[in-house]
Amino acid sequence: MPSRLDILNAKILVVDDSPDNIDLMEEILREEGYTDVSSTMLPEQVCPLHRQHNYDLILLDLQMPGLNGFQVMKGLKEIEQGGYLPVLALTAQPSFKIAALEAGARDFISKPFDLLEVHKRIHNMLEVRLLYRELAQYSRAQQELALHDALTGLPNRRLLEDRIETALQHANRHHHKAAVMYLDLDGFKAINDTYGHGYGDEVLKIVAQRLIDCSRKEDTVARLGGDEFMVVLGDVMTLADAQGPAAKLVEAICEPMFINDLSLHLSTSIGISIYPDDAETVDTLISIADYALYEAKRAGKNRFASGSAKAATMKQAGQTTPATPELAPHR
Repeated sequence: MPSRLDILNAKILVVDDSPDNIDLMEEILREEGYTDVSSTMLPEQVCPLHRQHNYDLILLDLQMPGLNGFQVMKGLKEIEQGGYLPVLALTAQPSFKIAALEAGARDFISKPFDLLEVHKRIHNMLEVRLLYRELAQYSRAQQELALHDALTGLPNRRLLEDRIETALQHANRHHHKAAVMYLDLDGFKAINDTYGHGYGDEVLKIVAQRLIDCSRKEDTVARLGGDEFMVVLGDVMTLADAQGPAAKLVEAICEPMFINDLSLHLSTSIGISIYPDDAETVDTLISIADYALYEAKRAGKNRFASGSAKAATMKQAGQTTPATPELAPHR
C-alpha cells in the first residue's frame, strides 16, 4: 500500500478557468501537506502537460470555455490507453456528476467545496492511483522475470524463440540472412565439481557479459540453461559474416576469469546455422546449430563449426531435423 508520504508527494494538476478557484484549491492542498501541486487555466494545455509530467491526479473543472472537461477527458483517455484515468471532476452541476463518471472520471467533488469531502476524496483517489501504479509495475516485473534468465538477466529460451522469429521475418523482408550460434562451455562441469556452484554461477555471469560485449546492439544473446547460450545475428549476407563473430566469441571466452583469489580458464564450442540456407524454421535452425556444436566438440573443442553441410544432406534426404552425432553429450 502507498504510504502517507507517497500520497503527499504525488503529482497533482489543478485545472480551472477561475483564478479564485485555483487559488482556493492550491491553498487546501498546501495546508494538507501536498508538496507537488501545479495548475493551469488553459484546458488545451492539460494533455500536453500530462504527457510530460504523468500526473497522479488531475482536478478537472468540467465547465470551461473552449475545451470543456469532457473534451479534455477524451484526450486524456488516448494518453492513458486503457490505464487508470486520474481525473477527479470538479462541478457545481448535480446533473454532471454521473456524466463525468461515464466519461472516465474516477470521482467528483461538488462546488462549493466541502473541506472534509475534498480531503477525503483526494486522499482516497491518490491511494487507489498509486496502488494501481504499483500493481502495474509489479506485473511488468513479473513479465520480465518470465522472459529472462534469473542469474544472468539474459533472455531465456521462451523470449529467444520469439527473437529468432523476428530476425527471420526481418531477414525475409530485406532479402538478407540471419545466423543462429549455439554455444556450450568446455570444461564447465569441472569448475562446478572442483570449486562449487557459487564459482560456477560467477563464471556464467562473466560469460554472459563477454557475449554481450562481443555482440552488436541489435543481436540477441540468450541463455538456454546450464552452460548453454545462444547468439542470434541479423542482417548477415554469407556464412563468413557469422564465422567472424564466432571466432571473436571463442577468443573472448578463452580469456582468464578472475573470481576472488582464483584465475579460471575454460573455452567454448559453437555451432552455426544460417537462415534461409540451412533451414527456414526456428526449431530446425536451432537443431542444426546444435548438431554443428557437437561437430565442434568432436573436432577438439574451443572452436566453431557450421551446420551447412549437414543441412544440405538433410534436404537431399527429406529430413526435417538432424540426427544427433554418436559422441558423448556436450552438456
